[in-house]
Formats: sequence, structure tokens, C-alpha cells
Amino acid sequence: MNPLIPLLVAVPLAGAFLIMILGKFVKDINKYIATLTLMFLVAATLVLMAGTGSDVAVYRLGGWDNINGIPIGIYMVSDGLSGIVLCIINVVGLLSVIYSFTYISRYTSENNYYALFCLMVAGMNGVVLSGDLFNIFVFLEIAAISSYALVAFGVGRTELEATFKYQILGGLASLIILFGIGFIYWRTKTLNMADIREVMGSETGKPLYLLVQMLLLCGFGLKAAVIPFHAWLPDAHSSAPSPISAMLSGVLIKAVGIYVLIRLFFNMFIISNETAVLITTLGTLSMVFGVFLAIGQWDIKRLLAYHSISQMGYVVMSAGMGMILLSKGIKPEVAALAVAGALFHLINHAAFKSLLFLNAGAIEYRTGTRDLKEMGGLAALMPATSSTSLVASMSISGIPPFNGFFSKLIIIIAAIMAKFYLLAVIAVLVSIITLASFLKFQRYAFYNREAANNGNNIREVPFPMVLSMVLLTLFCILLSLIAIPQVRDVVLTPAVNVLIDPHLYTSPILGM
Repeated sequence: MNPLIPLLVAVPLAGAFLIMILGKFVKDINKYIATLTLMFLVAATLVLMAGTGSDVAVYRLGGWDNINGIPIGIYMVSDGLSGIVLCIINVVGLLSVIYSFTYISRYTSENNYYALFCLMVAGMNGVVLSGDLFNIFVFLEIAAISSYALVAFGVGRTELEATFKYQILGGLASLIILFGIGFIYWRTKTLNMADIREVMGSETGKPLYLLVQMLLLCGFGLKAAVIPFHAWLPDAHSSAPSPISAMLSGVLIKAVGIYVLIRLFFNMFIISNETAVLITTLGTLSMVFGVFLAIGQWDIKRLLAYHSISQMGYVVMSAGMGMILLSKGIKPEVAALAVAGALFHLINHAAFKSLLFLNAGAIEYRTGTRDLKEMGGLAALMPATSSTSLVASMSISGIPPFNGFFSKLIIIIAAIMAKFYLLAVIAVLVSIITLASFLKFQRYAFYNREAANNGNNIREVPFPMVLSMVLLTLFCILLSLIAIPQVRDVVLTPAVNVLIDPHLYTSPILGM
């Protein structure tokens, strides 16, 4: 058992505890504890991924072994998929903490901010590593409740209204998920995902099986803000402090929404064609409606929030295409390509969308507005923000040689190879509309010379904020290397394999 696995949850929990105690007596120690905590998590995640490779690492809390092949203890599981999501959580978390050094100084209660940040990271890491549904629910609530408080951190009217809506819909999602988990436990007498697959595997197509699938799809769909479950996202993402917006969009909706959906429907449930078509349809609708809702926005952060819905649509649609092919038992190599495209875009979205929210925060930090109509000429006044924003805008629009181009290309190629020609066309059109949206963003924020004279006192943001934006910009460029087959085999292939062959996930847990 790898001792690093539980530390990925225990260390940020301890960090939050220490911040609340020591932060009352030592000035600025909260920043150092949060930074050291996230640095440890990044290092531990990389070591864990390197040590695990294409294997599945299982940690049994309390040392409880299987009895007659039945897992009776609490299991924490690390594989290729969880390694990717852990990297996203902790790398973006570290850069967001660094960005917060100066950004969050405008707010009161910095101590509470950094403690809640560590709790949110601990919750997300726990969701990703949990091998049973109950602990996924527990860690999901830790992450969600922390994020509710962080969204309202400005305690203004808009922040409180946004977090109220977020809490109501988040609570509804949690209730739906809890009902689904309850039905599963009532039927199977187990909550371990590998064991549930074994027990319920013969019940595919029965009413209870379909009911549980729909409950969990709706619950985690709400957490992921998939259309039509998206109502909370634009307000929450736009009202939160920008480093929290980056975490919500770049990380949280993936860790407690998209990741869990992918894990459940590939590794716990038996994939059916009807469910796969439904998931693909929801992804396509998210992709289309998200981009059309975004293009008319003038508030930068609301524009970015709607694009989160659209870009996650690419991920869900591509994963759904892979599920359709696997359910029919045809073209397994194309199914693997579709799943790889989904995971590649998941990684890319974390980089360019987190960067865009940090860019938006930098603009608001200096100009005091999020309205594009009130900006202009910032390229000369804020060169670092302008150049990093341009890279992120081109990345999300799918312009080569940036990372977004390659993941979208893989998704489109997979759709064509699977003969889903309509989906391929829609993906291309959505990317073109995304480009139009971000050309508007670039023009009005940075190159609209008519408003340039309004910014005589505007200058570049402080160094910690610039550092985070520059490092994410480098990721937007370097992540393109995953398109190279040799790199893809190291980064994506272990995750793809564990999804398309569920026995790779269940066998180490059940001891088979």
C-alpha cells in the first residue's frame, strides 16, 4: 500500500487546521502554510503517478483485507485517471494560492480564506481517491461547503445572492446523489464501486438499475453544470474572487462532477447504448447552448463561465461517443481515441480556463470593472496580462499550436472515424463561435483604442499574480506535447485503459 495516497487528503486537512490556529498569532503564516501544503501535494501527486504508472494502487484504511473476496474496509484507489485529475487539482491550486497573495489582500479574513481553500482541495482530492460511494459523498460535501463560503467571500449583495443559488442547487444535487447511493446500498449491501459492479452486473436494464443511473447522472450533472443543470454556474463563477473562479471552473466541476460521472459510468455501471446516447446528447447540448449563451455576454467572468459549460460539453460528448462504441462492442480503437480526446481536453481546459479567470481577475484588480464596454487599450498598460490572455484565448478557441487545438482535433477525428459526422460538424462550428467570442474579448479589453485614454493610472498587476499567469501560459503551450504518441502513452493511455477495461480497476480491489 502506497502511504502517499492518504496523505493527499490528510495534509491539506492538517494545513487548514494549522492555518486557523497559527494564523491568529503569526502574521502571514497562512500564506506560507497554504503554499507549502500545495507544494507538497503537487510533489506527492507526481511521485504517486510515477510510482503507479499503468497499475492501480489500492490503500486499505485500517489495514482491512478482503473477506471471501468482499471488500469490507474503506478503500482509496489511485490509477491513471485519478492521477490526471489529482495533478489538475493540485497544480492549479498551487498557482491560485500564489495568485492570491496580493489579490486576496483586498478582502478581510485572509485566514479563513486560506483555511477554506485547503479544505476545498482536501475534499476534491478525497473525491478522486475514494473507492466507495459514501466517502465520495463525504468528500464532495467538504469541497462543496468550502466552495459555498469562498464564493460569498466578498460578502456583497451579488456574492451572497450567487452563493445562495449555488447552495440551493448544490444541496439539491447532494440530495439526489444521496438517494441514488441509498438505493444502491439497499439493493447490494455494499458501497464499494468495484463490488457494486460485481453485484449489480446482472441487473442491467432493470428499472432499479436505470433509476440509480438517472439519479446519479442528474446529481453529478448538477455538480458539473451540464445543460440543463447549469443554472448556478454563471452567477457563482462570476461573483467569486478570481482565484476561486479559476478553481471552480478549472478544477471543481471536473473533480466533483465530470470525473465522478466518467468513473461511475465506465467502471461501476455496465454501459448501455441508451445511457451512452443520453450522455452524448447532454454533452452536445452543453457545447452548443453554452457557447451561444457566452457570445452575448459583456461581463468578462460571466462570458468565461458560460464557456466552461461549452468546453465541458466537448469532454462529455467525447466520453459519450466512446461509451456508445463500447456498448455496441465495435471499433474499440476509436472508442479509446474518443476517451483519450475527452481526457486531453479535460487537462487542457484546466490550464486555459484557469488562466482566463486569473486574467479577468487581473483586469478587474486594476480597472475596477468586469464590463468589456468600459475597457480598452490595456495591451500597452498591462502587457503580461494581455499576452497571457491572448495565449489562453487562442487555446480555448482551438488555434494551433496551442493545446486546445490538439484535443479538439482528436475529438473531431474520433467523431469522424466513428461516423458521427453531425457531432464532428457541431464541434467545429462551436469552436469557430468560441473564437469569435474571444476575439471580442481581446478587442474590447486590450485593443479598443477609443477607450485607451481612460487608463492613464492603470499598470501591470503585482508579481505573484503575473507569475501564476505566466506559468499557466507555459502549460497551455507545453500541454500540446501530449499529442505526441510517446507522451500520450505515458500521460493518457493508463487512464484510457482503466476506463475501457473495467477489470483493470476492479481486479486489484476485489483481489481477483
